[in-house]
Amino acid sequence: MAVKDLVENTISENKIAIFSKSYCPYCKRAKSLLTSKFPDVQTKILELDELDEGSAIQDYLAEKTGQRTVPNIFINQKHVGGCDSVVSLDSQGKLASLVSA
Repeated sequence: MAVKDLVENTISENKIAIFSKSYCPYCKRAKSLLTSKFPDVQTKILELDELDEGSAIQDYLAEKTGQRTVPNIFINQKHVGGCDSVVSLDSQGKLASLVSA
């Protein structure tokens, strides 16, 4: 099960894991927010539209999280949701403590 291993390893080996699509405006906003606010934090971004197994990864993420859309974001191995969730956490002042936890 290579796809499952790829997803689980990406989540466990990086403080921030973003499953994205390169053309998605919500993905761009979330990636910009996270990489500009936390430039020194180990972040892995997988562009699903650029990977052969991208749709299989998206299927597995939907199964794992119940979320079919991108971006699909994990911080410290915790699923936080998509762009709106990250923006909301940031505006509530909760994002930095989640990342530094």
